[in-house]
Amino acid sequence: MGWLAAGDGYEVALVEGRVAARATAGRAAGRQLKSLPKALKDHPEVDRLRRFAEWLERHASACEAQVDTWMVSSLPVPTELLARVWPDEAWQSALRDLVVVGDDHEVGFLRDATSSGELRVVNLDGETVRLAPRTVTLPHPVLLPDLEDLREFAAELGITQRVEQIHRATWHKPAELDAKATAVTDFAGGRLYRSSMAARATSLGYRVSGGYVTRRVREGASTVEAWVWIGEPWDYEAETGALSFSDGSGSLKLPEVGPVAWSEGMRMAAALYAGREIEEGANA
Repeated sequence: MGWLAAGDGYEVALVEGRVAARATAGRAAGRQLKSLPKALKDHPEVDRLRRFAEWLERHASACEAQVDTWMVSSLPVPTELLARVWPDEAWQSALRDLVVVGDDHEVGFLRDATSSGELRVVNLDGETVRLAPRTVTLPHPVLLPDLEDLREFAAELGITQRVEQIHRATWHKPAELDAKATAVTDFAGGRLYRSSMAARATSLGYRVSGGYVTRRVREGASTVEAWVWIGEPWDYEAETGALSFSDGSGSLKLPEVGPVAWSEGMRMAAALYAGREIEEGANA
């Protein structure tokens, strides 16, 4: 976005997400000012840019949320769709360097999507290859057999991901589970101030409904909901409850929970437990 005239002797523009100004006359002409002059604070052009910056921030958050949904659910995404949204900086930032898997099981870090519907990825051999599958998946890390290799390679390349994928905390479901068990108690019993815990859950992207924090995950053809008790809304203090899972037909026994729902549920429970109140001193 270019510089726009605003008042006498100034121009304004969005620079790194905030409104910046520069003088158009005098010794400082052409130089960006360290702060916005008082004369411009209520200028219509400045207000318009601020509102536009807020919209861009919301748009970027929405793009990241959608890509996170694709990744957590391992949904097939049409390659043509990626090509169409790629020119948008917010979409590109959310998608760039995510691990994608094509129809032919080629795995690589996404670097580009062309208007012709072709993807360019860097594979584990360090080669940039072109893919043109009808759809690709952005797999949840618990489903990636070469996760450690991908992490090491990403470190070598200096890759960072806007949407957490390969460095996402994962939990693998134990092979041996009580066939009748319906709850995981690993992160139960954490003392908390209910209002603080609800705020923490919301800030982490989880839904607070009544006394529960929930996370929905689509796995295959079904939608599974993981939930943890944090106390009634009117409670001052409470404790984290056990982690349980349910689908459209009711509570699930732990052996019935899929690998992604298990990992995401445990990730949520661990994050909530990490926010517990920890006593200090001799009686801790």
